[in-house]
Amino acid sequence: MPDREKDIAARAREMPPFIVMDILEKAKEMEARGENIIHLEIGEPDFDTPEPIKEAARRALRDGDTHYTHSLGKPKLREEIARYYLRKYGVSISPDQIIVTSGTSPAMLLTFGVLLEQGDEVILPDPHYACYPNFIRYHGGRPVFVPVKEEDGFKYRLPAVQASLGPRTRAIMVNSPANPTGAVFTAAELEALAGLEPYIIADEIYHGLVYEGREHTILEFTDRAFVINGFSKLYAMTGWRLGYVIAPPELVRPLQKLQQNLFICAGSFVQAAGIAALRECDEHVAHMVATYDERRRYLLSRLKTMGLATRVEPTGAFYALANVKKYTGDSYSFAFEILEKARVAVTPGIDFGRNCEGYLRISYANSLENIKEGLDRLVRFLAGKKPHEGL
Repeated sequence: MPDREKDIAARAREMPPFIVMDILEKAKEMEARGENIIHLEIGEPDFDTPEPIKEAARRALRDGDTHYTHSLGKPKLREEIARYYLRKYGVSISPDQIIVTSGTSPAMLLTFGVLLEQGDEVILPDPHYACYPNFIRYHGGRPVFVPVKEEDGFKYRLPAVQASLGPRTRAIMVNSPANPTGAVFTAAELEALAGLEPYIIADEIYHGLVYEGREHTILEFTDRAFVINGFSKLYAMTGWRLGYVIAPPELVRPLQKLQQNLFICAGSFVQAAGIAALRECDEHVAHMVATYDERRRYLLSRLKTMGLATRVEPTGAFYALANVKKYTGDSYSFAFEILEKARVAVTPGIDFGRNCEGYLRISYANSLENIKEGLDRLVRFLAGKKPHEGL
């Protein structure tokens, strides 16, 4: 067979895999062989999409709402998103600042596509969502990693961010509540970042999933910001692929041109479902959030008992990091060993950056019964492990 490696573009050849998907796919293979796997790896709500959302989609389909929409998105949906930000955060934005996308990944691709020239830099925390640096490199940019520490709750220290700024810095990325750490930034912390010169790109996809205090949008503190948000996590709509970006007014048209060329528009009947989510599903969301919090408190209690808890408890999203540095310096191999021997799927910290090595991400987007069983299996697995050499 001829060597086709040279036929593959560097951007595809050099892109690393999304390790959590490798874990998931291995777990699915094991399940196909009849093995019972507890899934604590994937960041996907285990709830069904609320019925008002599904009914809105069915109604739209019955009414023939199956055609292209405006490239920015349906005006009614953009108006509803603007009302949501005003109602929840007291922030007034124009519907014309909103570009509706087929999930938040396209929203990020559009945003980086507008901001980055070859060699431009974006500051990221380390740990960070695994795909951020890949999006940046895809557009010719360079991620600049700022290590965030367990004792700080995995949040930026302002002097460390300031020290990383350079002439090519175009943006600072903020994810609050954060994946994989569950960290939630305070108003003061966001305001301090907003006072720096570069644009802020705020990934707010886990907004609403907060269990102590409340979250803040970056738009409370600056209009030099891009907000990435969507419906996947809060409304249990991962398969619907519906997101949006809120942008400074002067950058909407460039974003729109990219949208027109790359994606045209988000699905029409899916946008109708998004309107129903914002209008009719507050009670459904409240139930899901209360359930997540019950699971979170149980998981954190068990991690403390197991000696794996981090120094600052996570208060958002549906993840917790388990500190397993006393057992391993290779979280990738360790996660696959846990899967194969304990039949529990967790995500290795290295998926989220070098500074997350020695941790495992555990998702509590699963039933309390399954979380309990998964942790029981993990306890039995760890009972046979010796402390990592050198510790």
